[in-house]
Order: sequence, then structure tokens, then C-alpha cells
Amino acid sequence: MEGSRVCKSCGTRGKVVTDHDTGNSVCTSCGVVQDFDNFQAHIGGINGPVGTYVRVGTVGNGSLYSYKETKIYEAQKVIEDLMYKLGFSATKSSEVKHMIEKITEGEYGQGRWFSVLIGACSYIAMRKDLKALPMEEVANLVGCDVFEMGRMIKRVVDFLDLRLPEFDIVNSFEQAIRSCPSFREVSEDMISRMLKQGVFLVQCLVNWFVTTGRRPMPVVAAVLVFVAELNQISIKMGDVASELHVALKTCKLRYKELLERLVKVAQALPWGKDVNTKNIMRNAPSVIQYMELKSMSNRDDKGNGSECAVYDMNYLVGDCLSKENLYGYDVYGTENDSQYFKGENSQALYTEAPERLQLSHESLSMIYSELKNEVSIAKETTENGYTRTGKGREYDILTFTDWWKGESELSRKLLLKQILEKDTGLNATPPSFDRGCLAYERRREKIYAAKLRIQRTMHPSAAAAADDDKKDLSVSDIGKHGKKRKRKMHFDIDWEDFIIETLLLHQVREEEIEKGHYIALLGLHVFNGGS
Repeated sequence: MEGSRVCKSCGTRGKVVTDHDTGNSVCTSCGVVQDFDNFQAHIGGINGPVGTYVRVGTVGNGSLYSYKETKIYEAQKVIEDLMYKLGFSATKSSEVKHMIEKITEGEYGQGRWFSVLIGACSYIAMRKDLKALPMEEVANLVGCDVFEMGRMIKRVVDFLDLRLPEFDIVNSFEQAIRSCPSFREVSEDMISRMLKQGVFLVQCLVNWFVTTGRRPMPVVAAVLVFVAELNQISIKMGDVASELHVALKTCKLRYKELLERLVKVAQALPWGKDVNTKNIMRNAPSVIQYMELKSMSNRDDKGNGSECAVYDMNYLVGDCLSKENLYGYDVYGTENDSQYFKGENSQALYTEAPERLQLSHESLSMIYSELKNEVSIAKETTENGYTRTGKGREYDILTFTDWWKGESELSRKLLLKQILEKDTGLNATPPSFDRGCLAYERRREKIYAAKLRIQRTMHPSAAAAADDDKKDLSVSDIGKHGKKRKRKMHFDIDWEDFIIETLLLHQVREEEIEKGHYIALLGLHVFNGGS
């Protein structure tokens, strides 16, 4: 091969030979060393040559990271960045890293799924310590939806074989009221007052099963807005929902349910028939006082005296009579309050709990008369303490007796069993159960109407005779004017009615149709070719 090579300098063929000392190719004719003939690849190491430019992945004197080391380095950067955004301590961050290392077997990872995994481990670490970290907040920070985050949390819990404690809605409320930007300008005393009121209402909602099977954070947002309005602090529902990363529509629904429950509780008061969702805010102090009294009374007490009940009712009625002084609502004037203390209206005070509130009509009249005099004296001594406006009166709230005492145990965090044992003035059922009962009743009506239509179609003569009887009855009942008005019959038949008719024609039992599993019943009784 060497004899056939051509010299790159003189072009002479057959004169290029190899020098045994240097290993280079040399032309014997002109003596020129051939270029790029003895190339040797120099692999860099710690003591190897240093390149001209610094390349990605190099460190020190030419050393390189491996792919695994680079991947771990980048993954730890992502973990530290998310821990910083969540405000985790060094101990909590180390716990999250240990969970991720155990799950990935030290390989870590890259991509969007790895960020979701970090968020799930962060949520689990906080949940294990009974600290509130909303799943919505973590999902929003990671950049995924709540459902994807929930699936990842479930996978991590199953893989690590963990048993997470129950979600603590009271802790979530406490953290929300102290961390929401909407309450930054509120004084610490007012925050403490609102915190007790909110804990009381949240645990009442737990007692009324409003939180059963629901996402807890919209309930927290609804209670936050309610106690803010109760203490005359102006905040918007949309701002609170945005700060807690929850849907505004759901928060409004929970707020409406809270008002409806309070209206039902207010029916036990003498003026409860006048309370509705529109004016419940001005009656809320009285309703909450009543709920406090009910929660502080033991359901099993039978032999207690009536002195405490008389004192409690004395305080409650007095506060209600001074309502316009406290909140500037002169709708319920004292000159019209006597109607609520007549015999037929005062019955509601002791029919529900006769062992606790056995007050006679004379006692209520005496209480009303005494407190009416006290209110009139308070009006005379503070006639300069308000300014008249076009809509009513505005009074200084601090010049009168504070309606909130916070003496009930529900103002402090209780166990679920203790909450359910408390009497809050209302025996409510879960909203889902109420909607289910209404749905069952609606389906029964549809089944009955479908049976009538089937009967009218299969036996037209009997149906015509029944219709004639109805017409004769309607003619005999015509008014004195002697004019018969023509009424148009409206039949609202939808797809559900046709499905019910089909199932009835296929001899499906009414009890099965009432459950509403139409697709399964159609598959079993209608579209099953083998039957």
C-alpha cells in the first residue's frame, strides 16, 4: 500500500515510506512529512488537554457530566424551584425529595409529568402533618387541572401505601382568613372575632351535612364572605374565589345554601315567618345567638331549671329589639314588635325544646316591656350618635352591646363526633339526599303520566268515557257568568317520558325505573337480543 501512495508535495508515486521512529509518512524523494497521516484521538480527562471553548456539560479541567447526572441535576432544580414557590422549609423540602427519590428509584425524571409528581408529593407531605394546602393551589402552580393532580396523588398514596388523615376544613378556614390578600387591611382583633364566627358556622355546616361529598374550599370561601359582611367588611366573592383558586359559581351555590340553612333555623324564632334569604343578613345576629344557645344546651338535659333559659331569652330578645340601633335597619321598629309576643307566635319558643325554654306568655310580655323601655332610654341618650340618610339610620356599632359572645364549644375546633352531637337548631339532611328524594318523586309522577298515556292508547273507549265524565263535571261547575273559556292543553313530553313508556311496555318494574338507571335498563330489557 505504501508503494502506491502519491506524495502530496511533489506528486511522486511510490516514494512515500513510514518512519519507524516517529510513525509519520515521509516522501523519500522530497523529504516532506505527509499531513493528517498519523492522527490520534486525544480523550480528555482530569489531566487531559483543555479545549479552546467551554462546552455544555464540562466542569473543572475538561471533566464531563454523564446523562444521568445531568438529568438528576435538572430535576433537583425543578424541585427546589417549586418548594420555594410553596414556601416549604428545608425539612419539608427534604421530605418531598425523599418521596420522589423513593418513587422514581433515584432516577428522577423530566417533563410535565415530573412537575405533577412533585406537586402531588408536596400535597401529601402537608396533608400528613395536618396542614392545609389546597389541591387547587398546587395544581394551578404546577400547570395542570385538579383532576390530573388528584389522580397523581392517588397513585402516589397507593404506591407508598400511605393512610392520609381526613381533610380538616377548620384548619383550611383559619389559614385562608390569615393568608387571603382581601383581609390584609383588617385588624387583628377583628380577624380573631371573624375566626371564631367562621369556625362556628363551618362546623354548623358540617352538622347540617353541607360539606358531605363536596369540595371543602368553596364552603370556606362562602363562610369567609358571610362573616365579612356580618362584620361590615366589604369584600367581593370573586376576589376570594380567585385567591383560593376555586370556581366562583360553586362558591355562590355554597353561599346560597348557607343562607337557606340560616333561614330554616330562623323559623323557630317568633318573627321567623318574616325571615327570608333577602333579609337574613340583618337577622343573622339573632339567628346565630339562637344557634349558640341551642348548642350550649345539652340534648339529654331534662331537669335543669328555667333561670338560665329566662336569662338567655332575655338577652336574645333585648338584642333583637335593639337591632336597628346596631345595624341601622329600622324595618323592625319596636312599635310593631309586640305582634311577635302574642300567644300564637310565642308558641315556637318552647314547642321545639320544652324542657329548656318553658316560658309563659306573661313572662315574654314582661321581658318585652322591660326591654322596650330600655331601648327607648338608649335612644334618648344617644340621639346624637347617628346621622339620618335617605334610606334609614346609621349608628355606631360600638356604642351598644356586642351580640357575639363566642361562648359555644362550636367556636373551637371539635372532632366530627362532637360536632354531630351538638344541637344547632336544625335537623338537616344532606343536599344530595334531598335532591335524590325530589328526583324519585319526579320520576313517580312521570311513571304515572306514562301509564295514563299507555292506557289511553291501548283502551281508547275507556279513556274516552273518562274524558266525557271530566267534561260533564267541568260543564256543571261553570261560573255564574255562563261563559265557558277554552283552555289549551299543554303536554310537556321529553325524551325521559318516551324512555319510561318503553320500559313500562317491556314489563320493567316501576321500582327499577324510579332509580333512574335508564341506560342499564334499556340494555337489559329492550336491546337485549337474547331475551
